[in-house]
Amino acid sequence: MIPAPGAGSEGMKKKRKRKRFGSRGPQPNTQTAEQKSPPPHSEVKRPAAKRTYAKRVDEVSAGGLVIDTTGKNGLLIGRYDQKDVTGERILWSLPKGHIEAGETPEQAAIREVQEETGIKSEITKSLGVIDFWFMAGGKRIHKTVHHFIFVETGGLLAAQESEVDEVSWFPLTEIVDRLAYPDEKKLIARSGELSQ
Repeated sequence: MIPAPGAGSEGMKKKRKRKRFGSRGPQPNTQTAEQKSPPPHSEVKRPAAKRTYAKRVDEVSAGGLVIDTTGKNGLLIGRYDQKDVTGERILWSLPKGHIEAGETPEQAAIREVQEETGIKSEITKSLGVIDFWFMAGGKRIHKTVHHFIFVETGGLLAAQESEVDEVSWFPLTEIVDRLAYPDEKKLIARSGELSQ
């Protein structure tokens, strides 16, 4: 019996084998085994990624806690929380502001307290310095704030327009709980002034 052509006879297998593995001679674009393997990782050159960094801005401010003439109340400023959908939440903090050219931190603190609250005061002691980072207007802000304890010497309580929404005296025992920002809470909590 004669197998049908292409039915897998030995003769056909040999032909295919010869056809498949026969000498084909040099082929264009032939690479050696070394050329086919990718270069080590350290040799791979990738285009440098273009990194954009936010501009760093350093700001220095001064302010602190004013204690009234009775020695029982402390002065805080309030601003409406922009993230509060009700528009009613107030974030209480210590009055403070930028140090102008030629000012000492003490001079700036006294000026800023009066501008933001209407209250005149004198510094009785330094509370310390805190610093923190935040983003604003596409810039990385590094803010340093000098804090002091003040005693009220006069003036009339009034929130600074466009800067402060509320200003109020609170019992010293409530100040730490009222403050919205952890760094200010810690600073005031360490102060012996609140134990009066």
